[in-house]
Amino acid sequence: MISEKDFHSLIEKERKTIDAKLKKVLAKRKPRSLYEPSDYILADQGKRLRPLLVLFSAKAAGGTYELAYNAALAVEMLHNFTLVHDDIMDNADKRRNKLTVHIKYDVNTAILAGDGLLAVAYEYLLKDLIVPGNEVVKYFTKGLVEVCEGQSLDKEFELKKSVSISEYKIMITKKTAAMAEMCCAIGAQIGGGSTNEIKALSLYGRNLGIAFQIQDDLLDIVGDENAFGKKIGGDLIEGKKTFLFLKALEKAKGKEKVSLEKIIVNKGIQPDEVDDYKKLYQKLGVLEDAQKEIVKYTRKALQQIIYIKNESDKQLFTFLAHSLIKRTK
Repeated sequence: MISEKDFHSLIEKERKTIDAKLKKVLAKRKPRSLYEPSDYILADQGKRLRPLLVLFSAKAAGGTYELAYNAALAVEMLHNFTLVHDDIMDNADKRRNKLTVHIKYDVNTAILAGDGLLAVAYEYLLKDLIVPGNEVVKYFTKGLVEVCEGQSLDKEFELKKSVSISEYKIMITKKTAAMAEMCCAIGAQIGGGSTNEIKALSLYGRNLGIAFQIQDDLLDIVGDENAFGKKIGGDLIEGKKTFLFLKALEKAKGKEKVSLEKIIVNKGIQPDEVDDYKKLYQKLGVLEDAQKEIVKYTRKALQQIIYIKNESDKQLFTFLAHSLIKRTK
């Protein structure tokens, strides 16, 4: 059994291990015109959630962290590849309180650096996988395809006048949850898990990913800008159809509905309008609706850990889910 204090110590230890290993991945590679911007991306020490999911799933399925480190590095590089392209498409100027790659360098450099990360991700994924019939590459590639599909749907939604909450959930299941699902599947496969264990951990990752994205939508409007690392209200400014916006549109009537529909027509709002729309969200109760949805999908994730044999590993996944609900960034 582990305590919550032990959990946080383990998270910190493994994040530092992942950071140290990532620093070595591109350090001596040339040309530096390609790998320096890629290093800049990886140096953004985020939550490292995805590699942690790989490691914890490998352990829960009967393996060790050591078996899964290269795959963990691979998914973190894949994740950062998607962020670079996402930032370009969203015209974002900051991520994690740092200039985005295309702003610090230029768009062409950013695209190439992201593509380079994807290639090196596959290189690391394959380091330990010379095993006939191993499905890790299949899971990894499926995750990549779904992230691209999800991003495409996200951009498509910008042009659509009407998007349902069910359509939104399909989009985030692909864009965000598919990668968390893939991380758990890969880890469980590397750890030698049974079919049931791989499926259960995959579903844990998928539901946790959905909760994570709705929490991201919520933090965009209620978070602290310094902690969150991005402009508060950025989704409204960009006119993104998030869970909160779609729920507000569903509940609003009269002038309030007209006010929300203007966001679609104008493809966003001005920064000085964010507070007004935050007050409207509060009035309509959509902040509470989002919190309920986060709890719902977190519970669905936690229903899957009954298939994990080791009690300490069960606790680890429980603490991880609860820590994501409470996060501020």
